[in-house]
Amino acid sequence: MMRGLRQVAVAVRSPEGEIVLHKEVLTPWRKRHPILALPLIRGSVTLVESMAIGFRMLNVSANIATGEKPEKGESWFAIAIGLLLFVLLFKVLPATAFKFLQPFVPNILFLNAIEGGIRMSIFLLYLGGISLLPDVRRLFEYHGAEHQVIHCYESGKELTPENAKAFPSAHPRCGTSFLLVTLVLSILIFALLGSTPTILDRVVRQLLLLPVVAGFSYELIRLAGKGGREKNLIGRIALFLTIPGIWLQGLTTRKAQDDQLEVAIASLHGALEDPADLIVP
Repeated sequence: MMRGLRQVAVAVRSPEGEIVLHKEVLTPWRKRHPILALPLIRGSVTLVESMAIGFRMLNVSANIATGEKPEKGESWFAIAIGLLLFVLLFKVLPATAFKFLQPFVPNILFLNAIEGGIRMSIFLLYLGGISLLPDVRRLFEYHGAEHQVIHCYESGKELTPENAKAFPSAHPRCGTSFLLVTLVLSILIFALLGSTPTILDRVVRQLLLLPVVAGFSYELIRLAGKGGREKNLIGRIALFLTIPGIWLQGLTTRKAQDDQLEVAIASLHGALEDPADLIVP
């Protein structure tokens, strides 16, 4: 899947071996409501919008690949299960550990760091575990193909598998980097909560602070992207801070094969094409 300024495209290799391209014209929420484009606000807005588009395009790609339509409500059930697991693994479990260790660790800042470390460990173990599955490894190869093709496009070279394969599979503006930056910043921002009376209270407060954390993370990733292109001081610093995210992409991306790069190139062409002649359903 590739997203341009005005449209999104998803390319899928069908069972017959052909590349099927699906495109949709987009009007970003920030364009409809200018207040959503303000710094810090735009981060959480972009995150929610990207997730909504991603789930929709995932359904489209599954339909093309299998030739079947999922039952109504099936996608929403999967989303609900995913959100529930997120809250349990990344909020409830670390918060429970926080309350359990509180009598033994009097320093609240250090206790917050332990809680953040537990959250980070769960995240890394999850990524490491699923990366061992063959289907997920192939998915990560397609993830790498997206990045290699974007690198190729940003370098000004012709979009061909031969040119794209020379580029790395990691990219500083990747969502993986965003997730890692969010996890690190959450340790600092959640430290402001201090001690909380109950586990539920702690989980609720952290969920309420998530838009703030996402806002700061988005701005940092945005600066890192500018730093890579414009070579300014602030951007270079932001780019340096996202280096751990690049390392983490060693888990979530793989060097792609030529057939995968062909799919990514088709998707990028679709996302960048002038959408004036397209009809939005």
